[in-house]
Amino acid sequence: MRWLKSECADSYYQVKPECKDVPATRFKIKPGRTLSVRKWLAAFSPNGQLDIRKTLKRIHRGGIHPSIRGEVWEFLLGCYDPMSTFDERKQIREHRRAQYVRWKKECSEMFPVDGRGKCITSPVITEGLDVTRTDRNLVFYEKQENLSKLWDILSVYAWIDIDVGYCQGMSDLCSPMIILLEHEADAFWCFERLMRRLRENFRCTETSIGVVTQLGHLATVTQVIHPKLHQHFETLGGGHYLFAVRMLMVLFRREFSFCDSLYLWEMMWALEYDPDLFFQYEELELNMEKSKGAKGKPRSTRRCGKYERENMKIKSSGEPLPISVFLVASVLKDNSSVLLHKARGLDDVVKIVNNLTGNLNAKKACIGALKLHKKYLRKNFDDIPSPEAVTWSRGWNDKLPDKSRLSDYRILQLSQLGNDANEAIIVSDILLPRSFLY
Repeated sequence: MRWLKSECADSYYQVKPECKDVPATRFKIKPGRTLSVRKWLAAFSPNGQLDIRKTLKRIHRGGIHPSIRGEVWEFLLGCYDPMSTFDERKQIREHRRAQYVRWKKECSEMFPVDGRGKCITSPVITEGLDVTRTDRNLVFYEKQENLSKLWDILSVYAWIDIDVGYCQGMSDLCSPMIILLEHEADAFWCFERLMRRLRENFRCTETSIGVVTQLGHLATVTQVIHPKLHQHFETLGGGHYLFAVRMLMVLFRREFSFCDSLYLWEMMWALEYDPDLFFQYEELELNMEKSKGAKGKPRSTRRCGKYERENMKIKSSGEPLPISVFLVASVLKDNSSVLLHKARGLDDVVKIVNNLTGNLNAKKACIGALKLHKKYLRKNFDDIPSPEAVTWSRGWNDKLPDKSRLSDYRILQLSQLGNDANEAIIVSDILLPRSFLY
């Protein structure tokens, strides 16, 4: 295998020639390490059951080849059960595609401009600008039909998820699905499965903002693994950890190149993988008997991701923290020296975090997250402060706007003020430049 050279993956996601300021891609397709087409096909039994254990190991070693990334993601995100057969998946796929067509038709009757690349009626998508500027440096979106897919999927999702609707940042999470999966309905269901993990970050009520929960967990983790850094943030007035909003909301899409962000995502999902995902997500009317049977069986740790296996060792009544929290904590810890010595105010923290763009290593970040996760779990849970006890939460509700004006301040839409790129956006009571998010 020595004579085989690594291949650059940029050719699969071509950037417009005039775009010179995009982060450099570190991910390379490495023969013998990256999950190749041949290894992927060999992982299936004659009737279509997937050896998920070997697949996860290969992803940990070197990611997924871009040509099969979409179909592998369908398993990582829980669209399909790895123990299902070719015929079972075909049946599920046909059902879902038909369902999406019905929803899209109903949505288009309610809001007839969806998918035309024009401003969508307010109840569906409030900011048409979000769609047109998503991954605008990629050649893929020069075609109107591809841009229309993004509009349609976001419109349908916003229409069926009444509680959350459309929020700024969702287009960044949806875009890769459209690029990787040719069929629009398949891309929609991948995005829908991803949103099941992340939708609480986008939920906004009169007294709380969804992502605040994860910011609180991040504060807790940082206080445990690096008390000095957490105290420094507190002193600077950054104890709310709002500078990490972007990382958690769009999963590091701004900190990595497009290709590297996909590599990071698939490693995260492989580490967090739970073989019961499909049965947890699947609608009750589909495979009812099979779902019931599977839920009664104890999970095999051998088919779980490495991060999930560590969580299974801990008996806890609460939901485990997502690996994204530890990824952010790992990045902050790795840059703690700069943050401690050069950050003299919150503006400095934001600037240092922004300067991380293009300078992060996806694999190193995941390894660091796993180490911090183990360190965190080793601590006595009785000694770990709860998110409510960490000072980031003090007075948070008091700082929210008046209820009558809450919609103007929704963190999920990041409350744009004007159209000038140099103008500010409001996150809680702190003004940040719009460039912080885009």
